[in-house]
Amino acid sequence: MTPTLERENVNGKTQPSGEDHDASRKARQDASSDNGGYWAALALLLGLLVPVLGFVAIWMGFSAHDARKDANKAVKAVSSGSAMPGMDMSGGSGLQSFAGQGPANADTLAKKHVAMNATLPPVASGPVARVELVLVDKTIEIAPGVKYTAWAFSGGVPAPFIHVRQGQKVELTLTNKGVIPHSVDFHAARIAPNVAFKDVQPGGSIHYSFIANDAGAFMFHCGTKPVLAHIANGMYGAIIVEPRRPLPHADKNYVLVASEWYLSSPGFPKPATLDMGKAQRQQPDWVSWNGYAGQYVTHPLTADPGETVRFWVVDAGPSFDTAFHVVGTILNRAWVNADMTQFQRNVQTALVPAGGAGVFDVKIDQPGLYPFVNHSFASVDLGQVGLLNVGNVKGTMSH
Repeated sequence: MTPTLERENVNGKTQPSGEDHDASRKARQDASSDNGGYWAALALLLGLLVPVLGFVAIWMGFSAHDARKDANKAVKAVSSGSAMPGMDMSGGSGLQSFAGQGPANADTLAKKHVAMNATLPPVASGPVARVELVLVDKTIEIAPGVKYTAWAFSGGVPAPFIHVRQGQKVELTLTNKGVIPHSVDFHAARIAPNVAFKDVQPGGSIHYSFIANDAGAFMFHCGTKPVLAHIANGMYGAIIVEPRRPLPHADKNYVLVASEWYLSSPGFPKPATLDMGKAQRQQPDWVSWNGYAGQYVTHPLTADPGETVRFWVVDAGPSFDTAFHVVGTILNRAWVNADMTQFQRNVQTALVPAGGAGVFDVKIDQPGLYPFVNHSFASVDLGQVGLLNVGNVKGTMSH
């Protein structure tokens, strides 16, 4: 008879027979072996995980410390004026160019625009030239229909021209009606900058004086950090110091201030602000004479045939040099870098460095339209071009 493979348990369950009992015991041993391997693997994993978690904790501690340091730096930057209202400090969203962009009626707006008077004003009378500059935040137009929220000296961008005599005392009063600190740095002054060019807090003022001992054309500008931002935002002007020894006669005297504009947006319908990233990379949207792109194309400067026209050219930058050139003629006299002790004759193009100046005479006998340009033609395409209309000829031209 075949032996019975199962038998009853007292609890009513069947118990395995002998062979089955051995198989069951082996299965339990295998399971126990598997469980031991599982726990060994888990222990190894935990052993590896503990130092990793420790490293992460240390890294997070250093990161938090660095974050606190960065936050403190940011606070210091704001308090020192490195990041201020009217500036996009993000470095630019892809440094998008808005060059040449204007509203649909830009041509009509260009004709309606009242061009800045480029004529050199009369020299200040008396032994002392009193100059009052007021710093303001204002929205200006820098190209037809293109608005910009500028930091500016009173009167707009550039500031009103200052004309003094060599040896004359200049008494300056600077009042800050803006919302951040500003200052003024005169290139024509030989003076301790830490004394005279100090920051003026909002609502405050400063007074200092200097003797205009050096003849020529000079820039003045805000010298508050970051200077790049303050100049790029419109805080600059020109002071002309007439030499004691009279220059050769000129029938017309025009002042041209070169500058660049770096926009955070197209400037219409809402005003643009400064894109600091573009300024740092020298990628302007507009380049101008006297603060407005192309204004002397639509509203040319004028002269009669045979007259000598003197251009006092100041380059406010903040970064570009100007290769000054008058198309269709030669510079009869060129006081390079505004050195009024000597001049060069018959110069085709003269370099005016950023922060520098030059004085140039042209005498044109033939009526016509004569463009005056920065011969670095990328700047011409961005608006640094004007026309000298000799003889009141009709029409216009571009270059």
